[in-house]
Amino acid sequence: MNTANTPIQQKAAVISGIALLLMTLAAISAQGFIHSSLVVNEDAATTFKNIQASQSLFRIEILGWLLIILLDIIVSWGFYIVLKPFHHGYALLAGWLRLLYTAILAMAVSHLVITSSAVQNVESGLPPDNFAQQVMRSISSFEDIWSFGLIIFGVHLILVGLVAMSTEKIPKMISILVVLAGFSYSGIHTMYTFLPQIEGLTAQLEWVLMAPMVVGELGFGLWLLVKGRKWTMN
Repeated sequence: MNTANTPIQQKAAVISGIALLLMTLAAISAQGFIHSSLVVNEDAATTFKNIQASQSLFRIEILGWLLIILLDIIVSWGFYIVLKPFHHGYALLAGWLRLLYTAILAMAVSHLVITSSAVQNVESGLPPDNFAQQVMRSISSFEDIWSFGLIIFGVHLILVGLVAMSTEKIPKMISILVVLAGFSYSGIHTMYTFLPQIEGLTAQLEWVLMAPMVVGELGFGLWLLVKGRKWTMN
């Protein structure tokens, strides 16, 4: 490795690690807590009432997603800087794939912004059924577009893991977990997107693969944060 690249690699590793940890916290808040508590699948009226009664909370969810988008851009840059000495072409492709995923996520989040604006402008009281359905369609559009983007995100992780495997500086177990996380994301969300008729089976499989999906990238982020300052170590 060219040691002239070491200082910027050290900074990129630490920044990426911090960004991934912050992204995890933001995702737990936005998706794991707020979105899942407000949105009731296949119940448009209840979902609308929940959002209408908790508009500030829904806006906090949107802010969480906007933070995630910003952090994803930072991680795209950081991963590229960290990995390019080991395989420039794959590192560059992985970076562009993550940016593409981020653009898709931004498109998905725009549907939440539209939903928030629409709900805010509706007079209080029970909305007409067709308006509640319109809100639910916007929520479903967010979820569907994001799910499609996660297919690309998974390919990004596969490339990151393969590049990490090519160097002895990154533990092989972490590299393998990142690759496994990538295959899990791509496989699960390919099934959600293109095989909706087996959504129940896909949801069960997602629970089984949840650990490698989370541990893979988060573990890599923690390793970068801890070891990034010692990038010159043999």
